[in-house]
Amino acid sequence: MKRTVRSYLKPYWPAFSFALGQVLFISALELLKPWPLKIIIDNVLSGKPLPWAPAVGWSPHRLLLFSCIGLVVVYVMLGGLHILNNYTTIRIGQGMVNDLRRDLYSHLQRLSLSFYHRQQLGDLMYRITADTMGIQTLTMNGLFAILSASVLLGGMLIVMFWVDWYLTLLALAVCPALFCAIALLNKKMSLAATEAHQKGSTVYSVVQRTLSGMRVIQAFTKEEDEGRRFLQASTESLAAELRLYNLQNFYYAVVNLTIAAGTAAILWVGTRHVLAGDLSVGEMIVFTSYLASLYGPINSIFQTYGLVQSAKAGVRRAFEILESEERLPDGSRVFQPLGPRGQISFEDVSFGYDASQPVLKKINLHVAAGKKIAIVGPTGAGKSTLVSLLPRFYDPQSGRVKIDGVDIREFELKSLRQKIAMILQPPLVFPLTIRENIAYGRPDASMQEIISAAQVAQVHEFVEQLPQKYETVVSEQGSSLSEGQKLRLTIARGNLLNAPILILDEPTSSVDSETEALIMDGLEQLMADRTTFIIAHRLSTVRQADLILVLRDGHIVEQGTFNELLRRRGPFASLYRTQFGLRDQERNLRRVK
Repeated sequence: MKRTVRSYLKPYWPAFSFALGQVLFISALELLKPWPLKIIIDNVLSGKPLPWAPAVGWSPHRLLLFSCIGLVVVYVMLGGLHILNNYTTIRIGQGMVNDLRRDLYSHLQRLSLSFYHRQQLGDLMYRITADTMGIQTLTMNGLFAILSASVLLGGMLIVMFWVDWYLTLLALAVCPALFCAIALLNKKMSLAATEAHQKGSTVYSVVQRTLSGMRVIQAFTKEEDEGRRFLQASTESLAAELRLYNLQNFYYAVVNLTIAAGTAAILWVGTRHVLAGDLSVGEMIVFTSYLASLYGPINSIFQTYGLVQSAKAGVRRAFEILESEERLPDGSRVFQPLGPRGQISFEDVSFGYDASQPVLKKINLHVAAGKKIAIVGPTGAGKSTLVSLLPRFYDPQSGRVKIDGVDIREFELKSLRQKIAMILQPPLVFPLTIRENIAYGRPDASMQEIISAAQVAQVHEFVEQLPQKYETVVSEQGSSLSEGQKLRLTIARGNLLNAPILILDEPTSSVDSETEALIMDGLEQLMADRTTFIIAHRLSTVRQADLILVLRDGHIVEQGTFNELLRRRGPFASLYRTQFGLRDQERNLRRVK
């Protein structure tokens, strides 16, 4: 569905209409502001009474008193209405920003992971946090400001034509010059606004990349280089903002100069009308008061245009993401309460992050329910890509992946992914409590279920030693935990999900032998009676598999049991000697020492 600013304003239309009603009252009071002063000058000071004043017994002193009181009442009401109107419009604007951020954030979570291969995270963060503010500027500071100014402008023109039509036409003569200024600067301001947003998002990207890789930066003493990179991005961003600011200021200067010239012309001609007796002094004061107020709305309309250009650039960038179609189409089938049996098949599956460079090529595989499948091969062979197709992080360019004989694209994504537990490297924990981390996939789990899952993962004893036990909050990125502790927490999370299909991506590659032994105890319980895919770099995880797949250059070049593949003396036997065998020897040497 194509998103528009109007679609986000629609839910707030009653409040928006209420705000417009406030503007009508404000405009009426603005029109009344100069009239008490006109009455004082023309009917009190000059001694010329109002036509109806003698009939009701109003003396000049009484007329003066009520004119002063009327002036105070008008300003008090104006002040109150302005406060109410500002509150109403800000609430509408904030609601629209929140709605846009909600939709953008939700949409980003549904996009295929292929989308993230081409996007910078910092740019996406900028679009969510900064660009979305443009919809408030566009509607409340732009559209609403123009509507408000137009209502006031219409009322003033009616009164001004009634006072002196010739002066009113002269006052409006500045408008063509202002339209010319817009036509000349329109494209330049739009391009400058877009560039400013793009440069600002680059700063976010640099900061995000730096903070995420701080350990590597410090390890390689690259702080100065990263500092220079950040300074360059910041300088370019500020320069782009300055160019936009200068263009807006130049535009405002042209507008103000044009308005000043129009005001001077009106004062010249109006004064001559007073001297000729065509206007009273009070009418001249009313007209010049309206003139200032007239140019105020005109100035607001034209100056708002410069503000709107920047806001439009931000909203356009936010809508670009919302209109991205790189999301996986959701199916309609759901698994039965007992879940799938876990029979998996890949039929002529080919996939590449770039369609012209396939990572997987014509993969054919059938896995019986409850079997353990180890996937081995050199770096870049497509091991992680193969298992990523199962929970539909990506869809293959050709071929089908099936569970229990059904194409997984027919299932609802949520239903599918709830039946697949994944334990990945590096292990990811969140800045939540230990309990919330374990129950991340099942927030409704009981405390006893959480403890049982932790015991299976061999992490319960460690948690019990913490000051707040399961309510201990994990630090950002799990820096307060060791790699082994984080991994065991993710194993507990996977165990609690109790899914019939399990994916283990190099589960013990980053831990020592002692920790590996603890983890393997938990993994063995976790893998029991589950269809399990293991991306393996350790002999212990390969030897226990029911079937070993050897991937190379996107092809399954060999498959069989551990003993079968060794006897064949093919690719697996070669890989075992060069990779698994050496690692096994190193581990044995460490144990001897």
